[in-house]
Amino acid sequence: MLDRAGRPARVLIDGPSGSGKTALALMLRERIGDGELLHLDDLYGGWDGLERVGRSVASSVIEPLSRGEAGRVRVWDWTANAPGEWRAFAPDRTLIVEGSGSLTRAAAPSATLRLWLDLEDEPERRRRALARSGGELYRPHWEHWAAQERAHARRERPRELADLVLRPARHPGDPVYTIVDERG
Repeated sequence: MLDRAGRPARVLIDGPSGSGKTALALMLRERIGDGELLHLDDLYGGWDGLERVGRSVASSVIEPLSRGEAGRVRVWDWTANAPGEWRAFAPDRTLIVEGSGSLTRAAAPSATLRLWLDLEDEPERRRRALARSGGELYRPHWEHWAAQERAHARRERPRELADLVLRPARHPGDPVYTIVDERG
């Protein structure tokens, strides 16, 4: 997947917790074949890190890649509750970034494709988020994290920055994702 200048694409997938960002990112990477995947869960820096991560990914990963330069970011060691190793991203590979807070005004101009996942049914999102691996660890932080996601949505307006707004399937047999809004 290439951008208009012929460079590997930079894809941002944002949306609230439980909306299907990781599933979509994995599907896209499988289709692309040689894409790198960056999960913002690996970067948040604890349960208060959503706002900081969006700015950090824009300046240290997305913008350098858009100029054909390598990007790098420091992962968060959740076990040690401290910064972990550095992770580098090559400018010759497509990068898919998924996570709440990935689509910001700073990152949007340097991204090739901007996606917002729209699942407004909070009980359903909560059910999905807590049902996945690690959900029990997340349960006591749900409200605190949701408040950060709402603040991100008010501050950055990621839905408006998106090229496509997608809604994940709710029932077996439904299309996996449906386009709700397309900008171009």
